[in-house]
Amino acid sequence: MSVPSAAIGPQQAPPVPVPVPPGLAILVLALLLSIQPVTTDLYLPALPALTRSLNAPVAAGQLTLSALLLAFGCSQLAWGPLSDRFGRRPVLLTGLAMYTLAAVGAALAPSMAVLIAWRTAQGVAMGAVVMCARAIVRDLYTPLAGARAMSKALTGLGFVACLCAPLGGLLTEWFNWRAALLALTGYAMGTLALVALRMPETLHQRNPHALRPAMLAGTAAQILGTPAFWAFSLLTTASYGGLFTFLAASSFVYLDVLGISRTQYGLALLSTAVAYLLGTLLCRRLLARQGLKRTVAIAGALSASGGLLMLLAAALGWHSVAALLPPFYLYMVGHGIHQPCGQSGAVGPFPQAAGMASALNGFMMMLAGFAIGQWLGGALDGSVWPLVQGVALWSLLLAAIAWTLVQRHAPQEVAHAR
Repeated sequence: MSVPSAAIGPQQAPPVPVPVPPGLAILVLALLLSIQPVTTDLYLPALPALTRSLNAPVAAGQLTLSALLLAFGCSQLAWGPLSDRFGRRPVLLTGLAMYTLAAVGAALAPSMAVLIAWRTAQGVAMGAVVMCARAIVRDLYTPLAGARAMSKALTGLGFVACLCAPLGGLLTEWFNWRAALLALTGYAMGTLALVALRMPETLHQRNPHALRPAMLAGTAAQILGTPAFWAFSLLTTASYGGLFTFLAASSFVYLDVLGISRTQYGLALLSTAVAYLLGTLLCRRLLARQGLKRTVAIAGALSASGGLLMLLAAALGWHSVAALLPPFYLYMVGHGIHQPCGQSGAVGPFPQAAGMASALNGFMMMLAGFAIGQWLGGALDGSVWPLVQGVALWSLLLAAIAWTLVQRHAPQEVAHAR
């Protein structure tokens, strides 16, 4: 298939400078990327309560999460080309405005069906926000610098995630589950105001052909035909798969099976966010000293160790938070390395189509999340095993990808000690 001359190919061209102060860029990226854990982590302590309050089965409660993620992933396939055609800023503003409206609707939902509909709308809007954030990284940075910038932004995400679960637990304890969902509105409005007032357009040259069918098909084929894209996208998908298994199952396992309180559960999620935060900090040090490939390989060892130790603890009959949570910290440290490296690596070869590459990468992650949510809806059986086995499976798959595909297809980079 022939495509217009503006079609992309794997490139390492440096981005054209855009007048965005470095501190502002990292702050905005952190807030935009954080909308995903804010949307999930803050309401997880309320998930069992809202399921009971709306007289719905567990599978329907899981659908409030899996439907959101499916909409999040699918919508990026549309938002990506739109941002390449019209720019990041109008897509961001539209997405944040839509998200604010949907957050209010979800908090006021009178039934589970209405709540699922508003959560799906939130997922569509969230797709615009996160996709643009990843594309902005490619607009402003070269691939290796993008991984470092992404790790800084994800450090900010880690700080936000540390607050979300405890806050969600406290809001649910003090008020009810609707208060936890309503808190999302304030976050979206604040981020919308910052982007509207301070963040300029980062896309140097819009692609007027980005929405043409021939261009869409040609661009997608070019991206999907690039081995480096697959290596890094599979890395991020497997890493997110393990995290999502934990997020979707842990509220039922920890609260209903292991019998801890919502506040204690919020603190447990806080501790995993701290481990993730440490991973993003470690990522920057490793990238500077070891380079991209060795950094990902080290993270693969952390991931596999966490999953296998959790499986071992469960096999030995140690079914308690004290036994099952610490191994997951190792997984989360690895996750804090895999995500900045993987997300930057997936879009790095495509400076002229970062929106489409980001969308395809995000779609893969959320498709995995939806499938996991559907599986867990029927697999949660009043034991710890669905949680433990799911995390162990993803951890081994993640390590295999980090040690094989990434080592084979990652670009050659020179590490500079700092």
